[in-house]
Amino acid sequence: MLYVGLDLSRKRLDWQALDCEGERVGIGAVPPDRDALGGLGQRLGDRPVLAVIESMSGARFVHDQLELAGWDVRIADAVKARGLAPLACKTDRIDCWVLAELARLNLIPEIWLPDPQVRAERERARFRLHLVKHRSALKNRVHAILFQHGIANPHRDLFGAGGRYLLTRLELPEPWASTVQASLALIDTLDEQINGCERELRRLGADHPYIPLLTTLPGVAWVLGYTIASEIGDIHRFPSARKLIGYTGLTPRVEQSGERDRRGPLRKNGPDYLRWALIEAAHTAGRNPRYQPIVERMRARHGRKRGSKIAAIEIGRRLTEAIWHMLTHDRPFAPAGAPTPLAA
Repeated sequence: MLYVGLDLSRKRLDWQALDCEGERVGIGAVPPDRDALGGLGQRLGDRPVLAVIESMSGARFVHDQLELAGWDVRIADAVKARGLAPLACKTDRIDCWVLAELARLNLIPEIWLPDPQVRAERERARFRLHLVKHRSALKNRVHAILFQHGIANPHRDLFGAGGRYLLTRLELPEPWASTVQASLALIDTLDEQINGCERELRRLGADHPYIPLLTTLPGVAWVLGYTIASEIGDIHRFPSARKLIGYTGLTPRVEQSGERDRRGPLRKNGPDYLRWALIEAAHTAGRNPRYQPIVERMRARHGRKRGSKIAAIEIGRRLTEAIWHMLTHDRPFAPAGAPTPLAA
C-alpha cells in the first residue's frame, strides 16, 4: 500500500508518496488536467494507493479522475487537517507529506462527498438561486434610479403590468434612461431562464422521495424543498437531529476552557445554500401559529429588527430538527402533541 498526499493549486498538483514505513517513494508535480492526472494514476504501478487531498475548488475533479485510475482518494477537511498537524513551516511539499502521513496513520478527517446525482441536483438549485440574485440586483438598480430622480412608485410591483407602463412613460436623462431599458431587457431574459429552471426542478422533484415530505413543513414550498433535499443529500449520514443542526451552521460558537465560557456568532459551517433555504422558510413559518410566539418573544426582548433575525435562526433550528425526524422516519410534518409528533 502506498499513501499519497496531494496539494492542489490553480496551475499544478504537487504529490508525494510514502510506503507503509513512512519512507518516501516518489515526489513530483503535474498539471491538474485530465491527461496529466490519468498519467499520474498509472505512474506508481499496480500497488494499491490511498491518496488524500484537502477540500477546495477542483478537489472533486482530481478525486474523480484518480478514482478512474484505480486510486482510493479521500477528501480531507482542510481546517481539521491543520488542527491535527499544525506546521511551523508551510510549503506545498510539506503539505503533501503531512497529508500522506495522515493517510498512513489512518487519521484522515474525511468529509462526505456527494455522488454525481446529488451534485447535479445541487447545481440545478444553486444556478436558479444565482439567476434570482442577479434579477434582484437589477430590480434594485431600477428602484434606485427612480429614487435618485424623485419619481414616486405608486405600484406595489414596479415590474408588473402597471409598473411597466410607468417605466415606459418615464422621461429620464441619459445615461439613466438607457440603464433602465437595458435592465428591463435583462430582467425579462432572466425571468425566462428562471421559469425554465423552475419547470425542470418541478419535473425532477416529482420523483424525489424527500420533497413530498418537506413540502408539508411550514414555510417550505417545492423550490425550497428541492434546495433543502439536494443540500442534505442522504439523511442517514446524520445519526441524530443535533448532527444535522450542526451541519447547517445555525449553531453559535462556544469556547470553553476552565472558568472561561465564550459564546459567539453563528458558526456558519456547512452549505451556505442550505442555511439560506432554512432561514427563508423560517421567516414564512414565523407567521404560523406554532412558531409565532417565538417571533413575538424575541421581538419583545431584542427589538423588532434584531428580534426577527434571532427568531428566524431559532425557528430554522427547529425546522431542521423536524426535517431530520421526517426524513429519517419517512413521515410528513406533525406538530408536537399530534398523534405522530415529529417536531420538538
